[in-house]
Amino acid sequence: MRFAFIAAPLIAALLINCGGKEVKNPADIILINGVVATMDDSNPTAQAVAIKEGKILAVGSTKEIENYQGPKTEVIDLAGKFVMPGFNESHAHFVGVGNSKMILDLHGAKNWDEIVAIVAKAAETAKPGEWIIGRGWHQEKFYPKPNPNVNGYPVHDLLSRVSPNNPVMLTHASGHAIFVNAKAMLVAGVNKNTKDPEGGYVERDQFGNPIGVFEENAENLIRKFYEEYLAKRTPEQIQSDFEKQVQLASDECLKKGITSCSDAGEPFHIIDLLKNLADKEELKVRLNVMVGDTYDNMKAQLASHKMVGYGNGHLTVTSVKQYIDGALGSRGAWMLEPYTDMPSTSGSNVTPIDELKKIADLALANNYQMRIHAIGDRGNREVLNIYEEKFAQNPSNGDRRWCIEHAQHLSAQDIPRFAKLGVIAAMQGVHCTSDASFVPVRIGDARAEEGAYAWKKLINSGAKICNGTDAPVEDIDPVKCFYSSVTRKNSEGKVFYGDEKMSRLEALKTYTVNGAYASFEENSKGSLSAGKYADIVVLSNDLLKCADEEIQKTKVMYTIVGGKILFKAASN
Repeated sequence: MRFAFIAAPLIAALLINCGGKEVKNPADIILINGVVATMDDSNPTAQAVAIKEGKILAVGSTKEIENYQGPKTEVIDLAGKFVMPGFNESHAHFVGVGNSKMILDLHGAKNWDEIVAIVAKAAETAKPGEWIIGRGWHQEKFYPKPNPNVNGYPVHDLLSRVSPNNPVMLTHASGHAIFVNAKAMLVAGVNKNTKDPEGGYVERDQFGNPIGVFEENAENLIRKFYEEYLAKRTPEQIQSDFEKQVQLASDECLKKGITSCSDAGEPFHIIDLLKNLADKEELKVRLNVMVGDTYDNMKAQLASHKMVGYGNGHLTVTSVKQYIDGALGSRGAWMLEPYTDMPSTSGSNVTPIDELKKIADLALANNYQMRIHAIGDRGNREVLNIYEEKFAQNPSNGDRRWCIEHAQHLSAQDIPRFAKLGVIAAMQGVHCTSDASFVPVRIGDARAEEGAYAWKKLINSGAKICNGTDAPVEDIDPVKCFYSSVTRKNSEGKVFYGDEKMSRLEALKTYTVNGAYASFEENSKGSLSAGKYADIVVLSNDLLKCADEEIQKTKVMYTIVGGKILFKAASN
């Protein structure tokens, strides 16, 4: 009886916070004393956030949010740290990010000799016949330039000498070319008589011999043999490798403040594997996966695979990914006029227009977005033409939100068409500063100034931009990409056509609300608003106010997904 007597005040205490007020709806977590950028126009700034059952309960002043503090509420005093919605990476290759952690990383190599040395070391421990895979080289960033070279590309001889027993395949940083050794060409049966496939090009020396570089669709001459090699793994090995890739990619995203990621093209069997992980609640990052598969497979499976916010908001499939051209670095971007540094070419159309129209019809029939990769000004114009034609043919097909992925180089007359057609420009701020050194070389100053990474022109015209990194092409770090977006400064501090800088707020919107809008999820994420998922990042610096030079020093303190702290900086 005595126990029952003292239980009453104990129960009452559960409804009282430290201020002596009754707490009818206590939060699981409250973040207080922060600088909160909500990305919600109706309530743009705040000091604190209350979280309950994975969603945002309230946003307001610290005093207001402390009213949600119950006896079991976790309280995190941010001491003035910057709080914003979790970064939404709008164009990356999520599974590829994980895979990049399992192969040779060539991004830091300063020249061809360093790459050869990296491969030589790998060959020392590789079993005979085992493929050596890497990614990240870029011939325009080599110093000194390779000697000999063909159109700036090295020749395979040195690479082949250090890896005689292993096929080697090294993917260009852009993903639109590969470099292979003699063993890989032998396995693939490639020689002087091999013809260039449609939409692809084999780089050759003056005698017609392949030098080891295969651009665009020519990559498949080699890749299909690597895929056959991979197919020999046991089902258990395949599943284990895939789960490791997802884990590595998730960890990389979370430590960099990314709570949502759009994966720019996966076949249905990968989507099925991701759905299985969502069913087991093993997806840590929210994924918007674009379908990248054959026409026949899409015709059979698009309807059954469409989903928005599946697995408690962790998997969305609403779009189809295609390619119209290649990359500027490999001169594969399809341009209206020839390249300044190689007048013999205007780039490549890698997927025929009629085929893209056929796929667009399929997307419309299944109420999917089209998201077509277009980098060159000709590529962008042709995609806009396709979209305009299909919209006119299907005027009753409602909220489309079709996207052009990259939209890097535009003709001035095409810029207003994005807003007019309601086409989203899914761009990557960091590409601008990464490519700045060679863009004018490739296309000349006049074209570069007219429409290279024309963010401000697009925004001023009323177009919506979402931002990302195209990882593993670039580091998936959104802070670096944000810096590029608001400064347009390259690694040497030079500004690349500064009139096109985004404002701080514009850049944050491209990385939050706009990304959510592009995946039809603006009602559940993208801003810190009551009822939305509690996807939050806490940063060491105020990205809206800190000095430019302080942006790159910004650290991720917490990454919260669905109200769960999935990353916490060691110094916290």
